[in-house]
Amino acid sequence: MLESNGLITIAFRRTFIEKGIIRANADLEDSEPTPISSVWWTSPYCQIEPAMAYQLGLPVLIFREKGVIAEGLLEKGVIGMYMPEFDLSKPIDEYFRSNEWRDIIARWEGFVRGVVEAKGNPPKLY
Repeated sequence: MLESNGLITIAFRRTFIEKGIIRANADLEDSEPTPISSVWWTSPYCQIEPAMAYQLGLPVLIFREKGVIAEGLLEKGVIGMYMPEFDLSKPIDEYFRSNEWRDIIARWEGFVRGVVEAKGNPPKLY
C-alpha cells in the first residue's frame, strides 16, 4: 500500500442474504433485531483495503454494485469522495460514456497526481 498512489475498489455482489436479522446495537439491552431480506454483501476486502489506503491519506474511489448493502466505508460520504453505484443489468459502456464517470475519474486522477507530486517532499508540520 505504501508504494501506491491511490486505490480503486469495486464492490461487486458476493453474498446473498435471502432472509436474516441484523442486531445493530447488540451491546445495548433494549436493542431490537431488524429483519433483512433479499440483500447483497460484498467482499470484506472492499472495506479493509480502502480503510488502509484512507489511513495513509491516499485517494480512494469506491464503486458499489447496485443492491450491495451500503455500510461501513460503502456508505456515501464516509471517506469524503462521491461513491458511484453501478448496475450490471445495464450496458457498462453507457456508464463509461456518462458525465458522472468522466467527472469522478478525472477528480480522482487529480488527487492521485497530487500524491505523486508530494512523494519525496519533506513532511509539513503545519
